[in-house]
Amino acid sequence: MPHQLRSLSTTLRRCSATSAPNTSIPNPPSFSEGLPSFEASRKQPPQTLTEKIVQRYAVGLPEGKLVRSGDYISLEPERSMSHDNSHAIISKFKSMGATQVKRPGQIVFTIDHNVQDTSEANLRRYAQIEEFAKEHGIDRYPAGRGIGHQIMVEEGYAWPGTMAVASDSHSTHYGAVGCLGTPIVRTDAASILATGRTWWQIPPIARVTLKGTLPVGVTGKDVIVALCGLFKSDVLNHAIEFTGSEETMASLSVDSRMTIANMSCEWGALTGLFPIDRALERWLRGKASEAAMLDDRTTRQRITHERVDELFANPLTADEGAQYAKQLYLDLSTLSPYVSGPNSVKVATPLNELAPQNIKINRAYIVSCTNSRASDLAAAAQVIKDAAEANGGVIPKVADGVKLYIAAASLPEQEAAQDAGDWQVLLDAGAEALPSGCAMCIGLGKGLLEPDEVGISASNRNFKGRLGARSARAYLASPEVVAASALSGVISGPGAHQVPEGWSGVDHGYGNGALPNPVNELGNMVEQLESLIDRIESAGPDPSKADDAALEILPGFPERISGEILFCDADNLDTDAIYPGRMTYLDQVSQADMAEACMENYDPDFGASARPNDILVAGFNFGCGSSREQAATALLARQIPLVVAGSFGNIFARNSINNALMGLEVPRLVERLRARFSAGEGAQENRSPTRRTGWTLTWDVKRSVVEVSEGEGGETWTEKVGQLPANVQAIIAAGGLEAWVKAQVAAS
Repeated sequence: MPHQLRSLSTTLRRCSATSAPNTSIPNPPSFSEGLPSFEASRKQPPQTLTEKIVQRYAVGLPEGKLVRSGDYISLEPERSMSHDNSHAIISKFKSMGATQVKRPGQIVFTIDHNVQDTSEANLRRYAQIEEFAKEHGIDRYPAGRGIGHQIMVEEGYAWPGTMAVASDSHSTHYGAVGCLGTPIVRTDAASILATGRTWWQIPPIARVTLKGTLPVGVTGKDVIVALCGLFKSDVLNHAIEFTGSEETMASLSVDSRMTIANMSCEWGALTGLFPIDRALERWLRGKASEAAMLDDRTTRQRITHERVDELFANPLTADEGAQYAKQLYLDLSTLSPYVSGPNSVKVATPLNELAPQNIKINRAYIVSCTNSRASDLAAAAQVIKDAAEANGGVIPKVADGVKLYIAAASLPEQEAAQDAGDWQVLLDAGAEALPSGCAMCIGLGKGLLEPDEVGISASNRNFKGRLGARSARAYLASPEVVAASALSGVISGPGAHQVPEGWSGVDHGYGNGALPNPVNELGNMVEQLESLIDRIESAGPDPSKADDAALEILPGFPERISGEILFCDADNLDTDAIYPGRMTYLDQVSQADMAEACMENYDPDFGASARPNDILVAGFNFGCGSSREQAATALLARQIPLVVAGSFGNIFARNSINNALMGLEVPRLVERLRARFSAGEGAQENRSPTRRTGWTLTWDVKRSVVEVSEGEGGETWTEKVGQLPANVQAIIAAGGLEAWVKAQVAAS
């Protein structure tokens, strides 16, 4: 198959030279000017910006090896950040038998998630993190200093052209400054403490071309909310590279880029990388000057003009002709303010369509590392100032029955807002200030949504139960829309954006958004084809064509797994639904308590349906959301040995392997279950979130085949699945990565 595809690719390239008539565009370039010849690309394959950065941090590569999308690599990142979960990571580090941190300068601890909890137990936990950091010479930031992702950027740890990881899903945030940020999980973070390294598979890479500039009243938040709604599953488990003309990219401030990159993980991506360009250089120059002039700045060693000079003497860029798994485009000039929800980031509605519904709110939040920097607080304060101007200069109060909460992304950002007077304007309007930290964004602390309440937030997630009660409805929007909604008491905007006459919707689609012509069309076709070829070849032999030779099974690994199918008919079933945020940072939770909490936000009656050794089957993008490892360990506590889905969120798949929970992707099974249990007259009315099906699934690990029996009198069918590599078997057989690393440390 790959050989046949390559023949087709070569033929298309040869044909392309004569495909575009001269009348299509003035002086059309030859196809070879836009895309290197097939033969040339084979000699020295061009790399994406993602691949170039990974190349710098991949270790143990064969000499001359250029990394490509699909490669499994051993990775030694520039930085590794963890937050309150540092306590659990330190425990894992010690249980591995490790005593010395391999590279203390690689590690950053930031306390940010549960900062409103001043209980003795939590303060003791924070003190233990502090003690470990001091002992090993690790940079650390205490509770109240700010949210880890904001600190990583403003303190210069996330540096352009480098790679940084964090034990938190929103590490995509670092892409705003050209730093390749991607999430890891707690066990990975412990391994980095001990060895300086972890593993990564370079994901398929998508290029997102942004065109035009944002209209007045439209923000970076509207860009990413619109992308989540317009391209719901297109970038699932992809790395993203944002690109555009110099004018377009210059119009997106670094603060706006942080919002977009931060929420790229909500879109389903593993990275959200912006270019290393002049707009970024201007931002870095400002930070370098600030660090040089102000004695209280701690960034002097990391953000200097000399370092910026070095960076931009030869900035990293994607090579011409680099291959992308897919290309998307969005015309910013056609955007309007967007609102996400209720209770799903993928439900995105233009504000002008939502506002007429007069949706009453109870709480409003301008919080989080997504949208609570000084510029965001200034934008919210301006809405109140404008309302005051129309009110004879009197600062208006938030609507009766509405509570507005504010918490800055970091202490320096709060101080900047205070110096500008914006913080006080928000307080005068009735806002309640909270410490800088994640808190309510993860469902912790003060001000959470009560049962059946409605809230609107400038944060990044609105999964069911994420911001409070499971029965509450949560929406996401820009700080301006949140402020306007708090004043009016219903979801509304400040009126800065006017829908243009004759507006027909957002211009978006596949490709790079260039005017259609044969050169562009054929170029896109060849690029997609060659990306497919590379992915097929990197995946190895086609399992459907393989013979029935048995896979070698390592000692301690089961040859067959069988059980009754328990069906949870939902796509995008997130980690908050699997394991509640309120329990994520509690120590020593018993197996029984974990089992009881398992899936409670998805289905409070899940425990009454589930039985030991059931095989859980769910829809597509199972386990999206946060990096909490309890999403995997809670299922194990429920004695579920295998999860099958149409597809998995990458971070859940990683957590599963690291914690010895097995998973399989079998889209055909999901579709057949839905055809049987979710279709037909009355099916939706009688639909149960969790259903015992009477079907059984058997996974013959040795033969890499699943057999499904569709209940009494039903069909029985088989399907080939991917082989389980020996290294993954070894981790699972050992009881997870922590136990495996412990054995390796002991052996060495």
